[in-house]
Amino acid sequence: STAVLVAVYERLRETDTAFALFALLLGIAGAVGSAVHGGYDLANTINPPPSVPDLPNPVDPRGLLTFGVAGIALFVLALLITRGGQFPKGLGYLGYTSGVLLVALYLGRLIVLDPTRLAILAPALLNGFLVNPAFYLWLGLALLRRS
Repeated sequence: STAVLVAVYERLRETDTAFALFALLLGIAGAVGSAVHGGYDLANTINPPPSVPDLPNPVDPRGLLTFGVAGIALFVLALLITRGGQFPKGLGYLGYTSGVLLVALYLGRLIVLDPTRLAILAPALLNGFLVNPAFYLWLGLALLRRS
């Protein structure tokens, strides 16, 4: 996702350089946080320690970077997409939807904690299987057309 963020930054900096850089930095932080979060979970699943305390990941507590920061980055990208003319406006609206769902997912993981509850499950399934893949597929096609 970091390579995509850099490519999108290159296009969106024509609209607003400072906000495009802000979105790029937030997106990179979210991507790195997501990799650390996934690596931590994978390491504990493959080779579980003798006792794993039920504490949040110290680097990405409750998905702060993975969902919260990445959602804000996506929201800022969507703002730039809808303001500029480099991408279709509909892509920006889909980005808004994905950003809001990611932040809702973070808040659900922060407040509700139980991953089987609807407050966590609904945004996770909706964004993970529909909105986010559609956004990145459309974004990829838009980047290919303009290259």
